[in-house]
Amino acid sequence: MDEPSDPAAQQPPPQDDRAFLGHPRGLATLSGLEVWERFSFLGMQAILVLYFADTTADGGLGMAPGTAASVVAAYGTMVYLVSVAGGWLADRILGSYRAVLWGGILIACGHYAMAVPATATTWTGLGLISAGTGLLKPNVATMVGKLYRTDDDRRDAGFALYYMAINIGAFAGPLVTGWLGEHRGWHWGFSAAAIGMTAGLVQYVLGRRHLVGRGHRAAYALAPDAMRRAVWRITGGCLAAAALATLLAVAGWLTMDRFVDLLTLVSVVAPAVYFAVMFRSPRVTPEERGRLRPYVVLFLASVAFNFILFQAYSTMMLLASTNAETTILGFDFPASWYASALGAFEVALAPVVAALWARMGHRQPHASNKIAIGVVLGGLSFLLMVIPTSGHDGDAYKMAAWWIVGSYLLLGLGDVLLETSGMSATSKLAPRAFGSQTMALWFLSLALANGIQAQVVKVYGHVSNPVYFGVNGAVAVAAGLTVIALAPWLRRTMHPVH
Repeated sequence: MDEPSDPAAQQPPPQDDRAFLGHPRGLATLSGLEVWERFSFLGMQAILVLYFADTTADGGLGMAPGTAASVVAAYGTMVYLVSVAGGWLADRILGSYRAVLWGGILIACGHYAMAVPATATTWTGLGLISAGTGLLKPNVATMVGKLYRTDDDRRDAGFALYYMAINIGAFAGPLVTGWLGEHRGWHWGFSAAAIGMTAGLVQYVLGRRHLVGRGHRAAYALAPDAMRRAVWRITGGCLAAAALATLLAVAGWLTMDRFVDLLTLVSVVAPAVYFAVMFRSPRVTPEERGRLRPYVVLFLASVAFNFILFQAYSTMMLLASTNAETTILGFDFPASWYASALGAFEVALAPVVAALWARMGHRQPHASNKIAIGVVLGGLSFLLMVIPTSGHDGDAYKMAAWWIVGSYLLLGLGDVLLETSGMSATSKLAPRAFGSQTMALWFLSLALANGIQAQVVKVYGHVSNPVYFGVNGAVAVAAGLTVIALAPWLRRTMHPVH
C-alpha cells in the first residue's frame, strides 16, 4: 500500500490514462465497488420490510405492516444521519481510502450478522451497516472527483458512468436476494448481500494503486494531539451511547417506537440547526445568504420527493407482496423483484435525459423546474396506485404487474431528473465557507425524508390503500407545483445558477 508521503497517491492520474472506457482506470475500481455496495444495500432493503412483516413461523419477525415500514424508514434515517459524519471523519482522521475501506468492512460484517437467523444479530447487523454506509457512501463520490483535474472535460461523463454502476447494482441486487429470500429463506438473501459486499471490497483493495487519496493521511488531518483527543472522544461517546441505550432498553423505556421517534426528531433538528448556522455565520456573505433562501425551497422539494422514493422499498413492497400479480407471461417471480424495475428504469433513462439536456443546451428547463417536475412525477407514481386499489379491500384482489411497473417508471424518471439537478444545485448554491460540506446538506434532506416517512407509514394498513397512496401522492404533487409557481423568484435569486 502507498505510503502517506507518496505524492502520486494524492495527484490525479495523467490525462492520457484512458484505460476504462476512455477514463482513468481508478473509475473502474470505484464503479465496481458501487455496483456491489448497491447490490448488497438495496438487495437487502428490498426484502427487509418483507422479513419484518413475515410471520415468525415463516422466519420473519411478525411485525404489523405499518410498523415494519416504519422501522425500515428509521434505519434509512440512521444511515443518512451517520453519512453526515462520514465525510468529516474522512477529511480529518481516516482519509478517503481508509474511510471507504473500513466502511465496506463494517457493511460486510453487518450483512454476515444478518445472515444468522437470530433477532439480536439482525439489529446488530443493521447498526453495523448504518455505520459502514455512513463512512463509505459520502466518500466514494469524492474519490471519483479526485480522478479528474478541474479542467478535465471527461469529469461529467465519468460521473455518469459511476451513477450507471450504482443503478446496475440497484437492479441486480433485488433479483438475487429476492429470489433467495422468498424461496430459500430471508437469511439466505442477507447472505447474498454479504457475499456481494465482500466481492466489492476485494476488487477495491486490488485496484487501490489506481486511486487518488489512497495514502494513509487525511486531506485535512487534525494535529496529532487533536486527533488523539477526537478519537478518544468519538470512541467514548459511541460506547457511552451504546451502554445508555442498552440500559434504557432493559429498563423498558427505550422501546422500538420511541427509538423511531427519536431518530425522526434528530432528522428534523439537524437540518434546522445546519441552516441556522449557515444563515448566521459571519463567513457567509450577503450574496451567498441570498442564494441560501432558494436552496431551502429545493431542499424541501428533495424531502418531498425522497419521502415517496424511499417507500419503493417499504410500502410499495408490502403492497406488491399482498395485492400484485407475480406472474408475467407465465413466469412466476418474487414480489421483491419489483424493486429491480426502479434500477432498470434509471439505467435506461439516465442517458436519454442527459442526451436531451445536451441537445437543448441553454433552452433546457431551469434547475428548479427539473427538480419540481421530478417531485410531481414522484407524486403521480403514488396517485397511479389509487386506480387499481380502489373498490377493493384486504388481500383477496390482485392488480396486474404493470401497475407497479408503471409506478416505478414514473418514480425512476423523477429520480433521474431530481437527483442530478439537486446535487448540482447544492454544490453551486452552498456558501464557499461550507463548500466541503455540501454532501452533508444533501444527506440531511434524505435523512429528513426518511424521518418523516418513519411516522407517516405507521398508518399503512390502518387506512385504505387508495386513501394512503392518494393523500401522500397529492401532497407530493402539490409540493412540486408550488416549486413551479415559485420559478420566477427562484430563477432570480439563484442567478447565475441555471
